[in-house]
Amino acid sequence: MKLIPTLFVFCQILLAGPDIGIFEKILNATESFEETTSAFETVLDESNFTLHAKYDFNTSNSGGQKSRLYILTSPIFMDMAKNEASNTVSAQVIRVAIYEYGEGRKTFINMTNPIAHAMVFYEDSKSYKVLVSAAKSASDEIKAIVANVPGQVDSEQLPPLRDEDDLNDFNGDGPAKMMAMWKNWESSQDVLFKEKTMEAAVTKVENIINNSKDVGAKNCEGWRILTKIKFKDAVYFGITNDYTENRTTSINSDFRKKGKSDDAPLPGIDHTPAHPMEIIIYKDGKNVKAVQYGQMWRMQLYYWDSGYAAFAKYTMIPGIISGSIEDLFEE
Repeated sequence: MKLIPTLFVFCQILLAGPDIGIFEKILNATESFEETTSAFETVLDESNFTLHAKYDFNTSNSGGQKSRLYILTSPIFMDMAKNEASNTVSAQVIRVAIYEYGEGRKTFINMTNPIAHAMVFYEDSKSYKVLVSAAKSASDEIKAIVANVPGQVDSEQLPPLRDEDDLNDFNGDGPAKMMAMWKNWESSQDVLFKEKTMEAAVTKVENIINNSKDVGAKNCEGWRILTKIKFKDAVYFGITNDYTENRTTSINSDFRKKGKSDDAPLPGIDHTPAHPMEIIIYKDGKNVKAVQYGQMWRMQLYYWDSGYAAFAKYTMIPGIISGSIEDLFEE
């Protein structure tokens, strides 16, 4: 009997049409940023989720507009996906942001949509329906946590918006598919290096990034590790630098009018959960690979609502970001 509600929910997802956001707003808070983050952290600590990192976002041109990123995993979702291909672990990393937005710098909470990510990364899985349902359960759990934070509970799909067919095997949007070279998530995983063991690969990433220096928002040089998450046959690194945070947020804000005000000049701060950048180490047969995502593919997935004009104007930015990471591992 328990299967009936699950199948009903799944059918609702399939019929949702083009309203699936890669992000979802889940709370219009009534308290300040500081009070909201404190309340969220209290209830999160009592939940089943694992908090791997919390991080205050850097945007030098934000006028003081705040945003805090939380990187989470659901042990239940991880267990459901433990037998999936080891290079799909990005689907299991859930990012929640609490941020100030719009006139009066009101506080909101949004997250990367677990359902949309499951549709991207598990499209070829034999357990696709089960995993999308598991992602829906993880999403509902987060919403239940947030319901204990002062504010009005929301469930607004945030752009970029796509339907299920577009999310399955996502390889770019419209004519800009050529920018992403028609690659899906797997063909977009660019190999940084290969090693013989997981231990050697993990140590290499940690040593190289920890010995690099983030030089600030003007140049994309040097990175910092925000989180390291161990999976069954993979290790996920979330990395960041000031340049990437500032450029992606400001570019996404350029062509957006809604939410832009004198005291909150960056509406693109609601895309904080698009971060961090990702390096995945995983076993591939006898080899161990370290990969990053092609940044044009990743930028389209998370920032297509910036508009085609923004992508055309800043077409070099994805290459600058991916090139900076590649340069770290050149021998």
